[in-house]
Amino acid sequence: MFISLCLIAFSAGDSAAAAGIGLKLFAEGFTSPTTLLPLEDGSGRLLVADQVGVISVLTKEGAKAEQPFFDVRSRLTKLNEGFDERGLLGLALHPHFKENRKVYLTYSAPLRKEAPADWDNTLRLSEFKVMENNRASVDPASERVLIEIDKPWFNHNAGCIAFGPDGFLYLSVGDGGNANDEGRGHSPQGNGQDTTTLLGKILRIDVDKGIPYAIPSDNPFADGKKGRPEIFAYGIRNAWRISFDRGGSHELFAGDVGQTMYEELDIIVKGGNYGWNIREGFHCFNRQEPLRPLEDCPKVGAAGEPLLDPVLEYKNINGHRKDPEALGISITGGYVYRGKALPQLAGKYVFGDWSRNFALPDGVLFLATRPGSASEKKWTMEPLELVSPKKIGAFVVAFGQDAEGEIYILTNGRNGLTGNTGKVYQLAPM
Repeated sequence: MFISLCLIAFSAGDSAAAAGIGLKLFAEGFTSPTTLLPLEDGSGRLLVADQVGVISVLTKEGAKAEQPFFDVRSRLTKLNEGFDERGLLGLALHPHFKENRKVYLTYSAPLRKEAPADWDNTLRLSEFKVMENNRASVDPASERVLIEIDKPWFNHNAGCIAFGPDGFLYLSVGDGGNANDEGRGHSPQGNGQDTTTLLGKILRIDVDKGIPYAIPSDNPFADGKKGRPEIFAYGIRNAWRISFDRGGSHELFAGDVGQTMYEELDIIVKGGNYGWNIREGFHCFNRQEPLRPLEDCPKVGAAGEPLLDPVLEYKNINGHRKDPEALGISITGGYVYRGKALPQLAGKYVFGDWSRNFALPDGVLFLATRPGSASEKKWTMEPLELVSPKKIGAFVVAFGQDAEGEIYILTNGRNGLTGNTGKVYQLAPM
């Protein structure tokens, strides 16, 4: 029987490390911001991508420029005004953006004609260029489509992108949607475990070579014989947000959203199988009765590879009602703190949960701490106690990081894609 080995620390001493930390309102007027990153042109400006399709330019003080960086609304599939996981999902600048002007986006496009007619949308990864005489404006005619992944359902898109320290572009892709990794568009064993599909994976490609891209020679299935060559890791349910640690050993972190029982944080390694839908967190997943984890399940994948554990998990309120250790309903991956304003957070992973209630804006923030011994694999976590405001009072959609390593929290005041209640806060000393 799998037993949760995650250690959740809520001692007064640990929480004291977060004393004097608050949220400083940085910018507002968004709907549901999904990405914040520096423009990387020496100006100190930031880019904020909104899920509804507009990328804004902010000054280093947080003022929004009148002209957007890019407006992709006409390229998106029709979004729901209520809850929706589709839209503009990822934004990244090429590591040599100053020289080559290249920008990368992931977004939910209308279902392409080659896809099954009863599927929902096509996840598109595209390269664009900014104007030669204006680095704060994308040339709308410059799109070069790199990858298109047809999605059978509207949910579990993931769609976060980031360049790694190796210069390659990484993309998180959800398992296709629905529940249990089953139903329309799902393989019999589940898409997470099926290496012949890009769904339920972390992908890695070389955007500087090939047409439209090249496969890094050390990708796990680079020869294409036992899996899609783009795959870097698999067994993923819905890694909504991923990020690289800008310090340390530059690990890749993924907040993988659980189904009903457990939320998990993974450190992604090449060729890793993270267990979905055999496992959820540290536990055996039960397709027939998801609220009742199995006592036993395979410890290896179809090829005999070990199923890798997350570095931490926490209980989902929907599956553990009235349990005080249940902390939220959907993990929102964040960043390892490498800034200077909050030295007490150095090396800690700052993340959150979208909300403790689907209908009410009740997002929460957490800190995860690396184990003290190299032989230990499990991290500890604790609430990030805020001085002001005491509660966020919003849905925690995503996190961002500026050029100095400071962290921002991106929120939506609603659980849908209407209005302008979306805000950006900076984590700051108070």
